Amino acid sequence: MADFIAQFGGIGLAFLGAALAVGLCCVGSAKGTGITGEAATGVLSENPEHFSKCLILQVIPGTQGLYGLVIWFFALYTMGAFSGGIQPLTITQGLTIFVSCLPMAMGGWRSAIYQGRVAAASINIVAKQPDDWSKGIILCVIVEFYAILSLLASILLLMNAL
Repeated sequence: MADFIAQFGGIGLAFLGAALAVGLCCVGSAKGTGITGEAATGVLSENPEHFSKCLILQVIPGTQGLYGLVIWFFALYTMGAFSGGIQPLTITQGLTIFVSCLPMAMGGWRSAIYQGRVAAASINIVAKQPDDWSKGIILCVIVEFYAILSLLASILLLMNAL
């Protein structure tokens, strides 16, 4: 295992962390928005006038993908990609960047899926009580809070990585 890590290098570990942050967050967002979109199609087939409400609920689980992209940029910035070239990194430095990306990778991935499930359930509010649909948004925001905590944790870790 140590030989593999030595060959992979610090830069490889840092890139892996950045890739996982953006990749897993986008996969989770795709799943969450997909779940919500599936639920919305049933309502829209009967009541197409609720499209804007359903669309807002569907977009909410997509924010984690954006958060993952922010961490990807932060990681590349930390590696020096935007200041003339990527700096050589030791294994320890690469591992530090990798681990710094994990809160967003894991938190964004899972929270996007769970938020999609909450948003899909909130589509029922749109169907049965359209005037109360904002209650569904509030329920989705509670899940969003944990994605934001993951984003904050990764940003703070990356700010102190090197």
